[in-house]
Amino acid sequence: MADRPLPPPEDVGQTALVTTRNLPAVGILLVAVALSAGCGSDDDGSPTANPSVSSEAAPTGLPTPQTAPSADGATPPSAAAQGTTQRRPASPPPVVLPKRPAAAPGAKQVVDAFRAAGLKVPRPKDRSVDCGPDGLGLGCSELMATDAVTVYVFPDETSASDIAETWGGQSYRRGAVVLNYLEAKTPAADRPRYEKVLNDLH
Repeated sequence: MADRPLPPPEDVGQTALVTTRNLPAVGILLVAVALSAGCGSDDDGSPTANPSVSSEAAPTGLPTPQTAPSADGATPPSAAAQGTTQRRPASPPPVVLPKRPAAAPGAKQVVDAFRAAGLKVPRPKDRSVDCGPDGLGLGCSELMATDAVTVYVFPDETSASDIAETWGGQSYRRGAVVLNYLEAKTPAADRPRYEKVLNDLH
């Protein structure tokens, strides 16, 4: 291969001048490439995390809801505290009374028999609840009160007899049924009529 002739001296100076002028441009290009590589995205396309943000600053969960204060400024109790509150029953439990004997007439039946016989039984009222411990505590099974006479029915004849003796001459007993005249307005002369009707029911 033939040797190429060297360029004239003036040509060498021009080539060196061109190379020197191109150096700043090449350096700027290299710096730009390096900066873009450092600030770019990762291989998977996600942006690089900012190392200045601490992991402790990241939220670890949803904030706990705060209970709003009431109108008077007091904070209501939490739901857990409300769940442990014992509620009182809306009404007291019903009174359980002893049953009357199967052979004894009911108190209402006696009052109805008085009315059917033409006897006065004004303003009848079922007061059986008074037989229980919250009332008179007499232990009766049924109680019907009228302005003329009060009818008691007891669970047995022994209890009826004990009560009749306590009331003395102001009562009449037939079996487990006791007629009470203590609060009645029935004339003494009319009492045998009530007692006869009661006797006819047995």
